[in-house]
Amino acid sequence: MLGLLLVFFATNLILTLSGTLIAPMILARTNNDNVILGIVQSLSGFGGLVGGLLLTVWGGPKRKVNGVLMGIAASSLCVSLFGLGREVYVWSLTAFLGLFMIPTANGASQAIWQAKVAPDIQGRVFSARLLIAQISGPISMLLGGLLADYVFEPAMMPGGSLAPLFGGLVGTGPGAGMSLIFVITGVLGVLVGFGGYAFDAIRNVESILPDHDARERNPTR
Repeated sequence: MLGLLLVFFATNLILTLSGTLIAPMILARTNNDNVILGIVQSLSGFGGLVGGLLLTVWGGPKRKVNGVLMGIAASSLCVSLFGLGREVYVWSLTAFLGLFMIPTANGASQAIWQAKVAPDIQGRVFSARLLIAQISGPISMLLGGLLADYVFEPAMMPGGSLAPLFGGLVGTGPGAGMSLIFVITGVLGVLVGFGGYAFDAIRNVESILPDHDARERNPTR
């Protein structure tokens, strides 16, 4: 369970860093077009809504850990594709799909925790779990702005230090540095998602640790 928690800690640390830059990146790349920003943000939220409705009807994958790890990897891939995009339709589609996968990952994780943790301590465990998983958020928000303003944006201006390496991917000029941050954090998020399969304690968490109701029926196990 600790391994599963650390996966979410790492994911939140990485993806929140770029998530705080959605609005400034789009505005920088569209000459402050608020309409485009509104379209992308609306479709992003709609993706989360549709994903939640689908999860309600579907119930998620049989192996919940696959929903967690594959959901994280797929959502992170969309973050990278979002950074590579330079048009509203690319941003809209990847934002929709990225948020579409989040309910599956979160719902599958919640199902695992509820199955494994005894009801009488779920309040304490879940509150600690939420704190650890999301404590990285404020740090990422601060780092995202600093990295964008003082490292990546200057480096991706014409003639900047990173422009020759990554200009072909994300272009150069205003917003290009933030786009590169999306690409990098998305790749890292994919590695976190698939990397979870490398650890037996995470990959087989559902079989290694019995459900709490099974332990209550068989306390000697």
